[in-house]
Amino acid sequence: MSDTKRMNESVGQGLRVVVVTGAGTGIGRATAQAFADQGAGVRVLAVGRRAEPLAGTAERAPERIVPVVADVTAPDGPELIVREALERFGRLDVLVNNAGIAPHATLGGYTREGVGALLATNLTAPVLLAQAALPALTASRGVIVNVSTAVGQRGWPTNSAYAASKAAVDSLTRSWAVELAPLGIRVVAVAPGAIGTPIAAHAGIGPERRAALRAWQLAHTPLGRIGEAAEVAWAVAQLASPQASFVTGVVLPVDGGAVVS
Repeated sequence: MSDTKRMNESVGQGLRVVVVTGAGTGIGRATAQAFADQGAGVRVLAVGRRAEPLAGTAERAPERIVPVVADVTAPDGPELIVREALERFGRLDVLVNNAGIAPHATLGGYTREGVGALLATNLTAPVLLAQAALPALTASRGVIVNVSTAVGQRGWPTNSAYAASKAAVDSLTRSWAVELAPLGIRVVAVAPGAIGTPIAAHAGIGPERRAALRAWQLAHTPLGRIGEAAEVAWAVAQLASPQASFVTGVVLPVDGGAVVS
């Protein structure tokens, strides 16, 4: 059966299929689990590069979360991910572009290779994955949720390229919201602030520097605490819900007030 026929036959069956990239840890894991918690009518493809963390994500609801090992930056990554959704479930309703890397460096410390890898993950991959998913999302009148960062709306000393890559994601969100509206596709973004995830450790930042970063984040967060991944996941799930059907083009900060301080 062709992908188009499978999509057409599956629309209206009540199943809602969600793809979450970067789902092995942090916000991605919490988001995959938040969608799975919505009940038996939801299936989540939890996408990441490593099988072991994805298995940990799926433990929450193994009957509803399907781990998919894939690299969003690989030449065939976007097509593989979409194909997995269609072959398993025949449709795709929500695409959450969450995978990202955040290597800290001053302007003088960046390398061509490092900036290239950052943009490949944070900017190019969401573009190509959304492109690959476009026919399926058109069939389901689906939703794209991009995960950016609150500091993309301000500035982040020692992490300017990361902040810039995520500001570009905000711009994509607004542009796609207008471009894809005639297809019935909504596009929204969530911009987390200081959230308790392992992204800094994954970037190779040592304990002392991580502590200094947290102190800086707390000083710029009016609510005076670090957020939780589940709080960001709640926002993603709410914006993707059918009840948010008249919301598109919005970039929602989940940052304890950092953007407005």
